[in-house]
Amino acid sequence: MKAIGNIYLSWRRGKSSRRYLVGILKRNASEGVRFEYDKIEVEKAKKDGFTPYVDFPNVDEVYKTNVLETFGQRLMKKERSDVQSFYDFWEIDERYKDDVYYMLAYTQGMLSTDNFEFLADFQPTTDISFVTEIAGLSSREIFAGTVKVGDILKHEKEPTNKFDPNAVKILKDSIHLGYIKKVHCRIFNKKNADKLRITVKGIEQNGRVNRIFVKIAF
Repeated sequence: MKAIGNIYLSWRRGKSSRRYLVGILKRNASEGVRFEYDKIEVEKAKKDGFTPYVDFPNVDEVYKTNVLETFGQRLMKKERSDVQSFYDFWEIDERYKDDVYYMLAYTQGMLSTDNFEFLADFQPTTDISFVTEIAGLSSREIFAGTVKVGDILKHEKEPTNKFDPNAVKILKDSIHLGYIKKVHCRIFNKKNADKLRITVKGIEQNGRVNRIFVKIAF
């Protein structure tokens, strides 16, 4: 898939905490997939309580075997009865449902049991369509009903952001909802990305909005 570049392993202490890009997965046609830590980010994350991924404990090693087999265990099993709704939500092209690298990129490999995520550096190809989540919602009081599935949201680049020069702010009318996740926001700073649309895909809310998932596509 030309749309997928490198995939970054992200970690954060918990909800509303800062994300650290502690590692990177790179795919090469001849060598397969390798994984290595970003030691600078790891040192920063350790101050928030980070410990290495259990199956890859050595931050100085470049891992070249069993990378996809290990991380692929985080993906939903194809035998589950609700797998089709999972594919539909994450905009999965079923031609690639057996491609673990693709599936980690498109579903982010999130689990309720830890705070790791996989964030792909997507390219603005003509057929790009992926789902991501708005970050920073928990620091804002967004009331239920403010946003609806199908809404088209506005975005503004924020190059002066002290945490990420690629930051992209998301707005519903004049309401600042939050930001596109780290790494995913980079697509808006690439050639021909000016026509990308951000559409609300899913919402979790009770009295207030807790999570907003958005689809990014042309």
